[in-house]
Amino acid sequence: MLLTAAASYGQQYPSNNTRGQQFSFEYWHKGYLILEGGDTLKGQLKYNLQTDLIQIQDGNRLETFTARKVVFYEIFDALQNEYRRFFSLPFSAQGAYKAPVFFELLTEGKMTLLAREVLEYKTYSSFYYYGSYTRLVLIYKYFLLEEDGDIQEFVGKKNDWLYAMGNQGEQVQKYVKSNKLDFDEKKDLTKIVEFYNSFFKH
Repeated sequence: MLLTAAASYGQQYPSNNTRGQQFSFEYWHKGYLILEGGDTLKGQLKYNLQTDLIQIQDGNRLETFTARKVVFYEIFDALQNEYRRFFSLPFSAQGAYKAPVFFELLTEGKMTLLAREVLEYKTYSSFYYYGSYTRLVLIYKYFLLEEDGDIQEFVGKKNDWLYAMGNQGEQVQKYVKSNKLDFDEKKDLTKIVEFYNSFFKH
C-alpha cells in the first residue's frame, strides 16, 4: 500500500490575473517532510507542484528539496482547512523515462486517487466589459495508482468514473445524487471514491 511505501519558484503573478484568488502554494504551511534517507524535518513548508520543489523553513534554516530527495510530506493547509499528504512517485507523462514527481494522495484503497495542481489561463465572457477576459486559474488533474505501481492520468468525466467503478457504479451514482456531490470538485470526488472503496473493505 502507498502509505507504507513511502518551493515555490517565488513568482508573483500579475494582480489583474489573481485578484480575488488565493493559491495554497503561495503560502507557508505547518508540516513535516521525510527525506530519502529516512530523516524527518519539521517546520514551515512551501510547495509547488508545477516545479516539484518543496521548501522548509525552521528558524534561520531554509532548505529546498526536489522530488528526488523527498519521499513524503504533509502540511496543514489553512487555506483549505485540511491536512494534505504528498508522495514522491515515479511518473512519465510521455510513457518513456520515469522521474520522481509529487502527487497529492486523496484516498487509498481499491481505487487509489492522486492529484496534481496545474495553473492555466482561461478565457471568460463578461457582460460588464463587453467582451472577454483571461484569468489564471488553478485546476486539478487526477491520476489512478495501479496495483503494480503504474500511474495513469484519468481524463474522463462523470460517466467515465461510474464506468470505472463497475458493478458499484449504480450505487455510487445514487450516493452522488443524494449527497449532491460534483465529480469536478476535488473534495467531492474524494468522498465519491472513498464511498466506492468502502465496498471492498473487510
